[in-house]
Amino acid sequence: MSTSAHNNARLAVDIGGTFTDLAIEKDGQRWTAKVLTTPAAPEKGVLEGVQQVLAKAAMKPADLALVIHGTTLATNAVIERKGAKTALITTEGFRDVLALANEARYDQYDLNIELPKPLVPRRWRLPVPERLDNTGKVLLALDEAAVRAHIPFLRAEGIESLAIGFIHGFVNPTHERRAAEIVREAWPELPVSLSSEVSPEMREWERFSTTVANAYVQPLMARYLKQLELGLREAGLACPLYLMLSGGGLTTIDTAARFPIRLVESGPAGGAIFSAFVARQRGFDKVLSFDMGGTTAKVCLIDDFRPQASRTFEVARVGRFKKGSGLPLRIPVIEMVEIGAGGGSIAQVDSMGRIQVGPESAGADPGPACYGRGGTHPAVTDANLALGRYDPELFAGGALRLHPDQSRKALAEHVGGKLALSADMAALGVVEMVDENMANAARVHAIESAKNYEGRVVIAFGGGGPVHGYRVAEKIGVKRILVPSGAGVGSAIGFLRAPVAYEVVKSLYQRFGSFDIAAVNSLLAAMSQEAAGVVAEGAFGAPIEETRIAYMRYVGQGHEIAVPIPPRALTAQDVREIRALYDAEYSRFYDRPVPGSDVEILSFAVTVRTVEAHVEPAAPVANAPAPSPIRVQIVRDTATGEVAEWQVYDRDAMRPGATVAGPAIIAEAETSTLIGPGWMCRMDGLGYLDLTQEAAR
Repeated sequence: MSTSAHNNARLAVDIGGTFTDLAIEKDGQRWTAKVLTTPAAPEKGVLEGVQQVLAKAAMKPADLALVIHGTTLATNAVIERKGAKTALITTEGFRDVLALANEARYDQYDLNIELPKPLVPRRWRLPVPERLDNTGKVLLALDEAAVRAHIPFLRAEGIESLAIGFIHGFVNPTHERRAAEIVREAWPELPVSLSSEVSPEMREWERFSTTVANAYVQPLMARYLKQLELGLREAGLACPLYLMLSGGGLTTIDTAARFPIRLVESGPAGGAIFSAFVARQRGFDKVLSFDMGGTTAKVCLIDDFRPQASRTFEVARVGRFKKGSGLPLRIPVIEMVEIGAGGGSIAQVDSMGRIQVGPESAGADPGPACYGRGGTHPAVTDANLALGRYDPELFAGGALRLHPDQSRKALAEHVGGKLALSADMAALGVVEMVDENMANAARVHAIESAKNYEGRVVIAFGGGGPVHGYRVAEKIGVKRILVPSGAGVGSAIGFLRAPVAYEVVKSLYQRFGSFDIAAVNSLLAAMSQEAAGVVAEGAFGAPIEETRIAYMRYVGQGHEIAVPIPPRALTAQDVREIRALYDAEYSRFYDRPVPGSDVEILSFAVTVRTVEAHVEPAAPVANAPAPSPIRVQIVRDTATGEVAEWQVYDRDAMRPGATVAGPAIIAEAETSTLIGPGWMCRMDGLGYLDLTQEAAR
């Protein structure tokens, strides 16, 4: 994306559970700010942060050319069940699809298994006579009178948003669209989400679940986006506002307000884009992105400078980290593992005498005990402070003074007292437990992705990533870590690197034995046009590129594999090559193909995005003298439990080529990088901290 030459200042805003991060970039310069999130009215924190970061950059609101925003509001609304009163109009006989799900049990031996409750209770799931077959042919016409008859009930129940999902509506949207017209004629202000627009794919449970979730968060998100846009305009910002999508692209505020469910992972997606950009700068083709903030930690595998992508996502899991225990969303997402392990994650002792950390978070209000804002339970930040890893006077650039005595008191009362441990040893247990949780999540993510950590580099960022990075790396066997500049606000900087992009996914059942090239080409051309139309609004004339994917499986199998296809009209030769590509990709996952079995395609995805600028890998720099330490801190090492003096250096005083040996701390305004014993840190030509493990511990 480019804007006019004289005005290329761009602002990124990332609202997290604890902090709201901001970054402005102009002509290669960057200014950042971190303010506490204001959960009751998130736009207030944003507007306060905008004032702060503009003051740092000595700019006026009118100087900005573009604002890019990401938020976890949609996710939190679903997790906390704080969305709108939502109803579902569906095909007669299918009102219980949301409750029946796919009848899978995420823990087959749990006799008291608790499944996620649907977002729409049964009394608000309203059936209507209508039926299409799997080709979209009308078997039973829509009963329009039945749709009208439901409207007085919806009004009487105080319904605030409506989802409409019919069986096979993804093949032929006529009935869904007509039902929406009828509702809008009688009740024009009611937000309506159609499954044929939100998630036009086969598998009715996932399609209905995604559509209902979209409807559930739509009033809240549309209201928030309107208030934010209004607040920014009143503050003097006249530039366009773009939203970060879960899949790693940017979109317009209008598209975001229509399909807010595509924003569920927008903040974490920014972090993955940030890591991918840093990997390109350094020429690292195998990377683990490690983003630890105040509320959660996110890990994501990045190969060949592209984050791993998926089009399924689970939100609000009942079973912690258990696949299948959440509400399924079929949206394009950057695939990552997110766990409740952030600086604000609360530590406690469970009924079996084990230290548990998270998923509950102290958030921004009241925050960890050391914030002195009324929090009494110990959080990870309290444990880090008690171990000597933070300077209480200089946390968050000195904007937030910490209270070590309150940390020790909370740790002693809620952890140490129950295990006959001192506050210090309780703190060590908490940090070691959270590091192990994160390392375990990273291990599972690699196994599920059929990948490993050999030869990988960890890119650590977020307020907590550089603090916990070296220990997590030791646990997963990685010997190199990179901490980029601006690491504390990495996701916000990632927004500035993201392309304007949009993905369209549609189902069209095909078998290679009877492949209809004309039908497939016609569908792909229409999808390409739709995606390009959304992107054109915000591309500012930048060149665009297109990628296409087919989701395929052997006939009779349960899950598909993504296979790239050429972004043009397909030929008979292409079809043969795609079939061979599928066998090769299947073999990568499962070791060998299945000879003699036909392959079916369930759906296609078309993504249009602005072309990312070419990045030259950074050139090596000559050695430079190490800076003088600014102080020492007494730190307890979590691997050995030993207490020692760790030298503390100011990152701003380090020059490219300077080397510091661990144990040491490199402090900056928004985070601290811990260099453990046996690690060396060298600043590269980009000003990034490059940590390598010199010897096994």
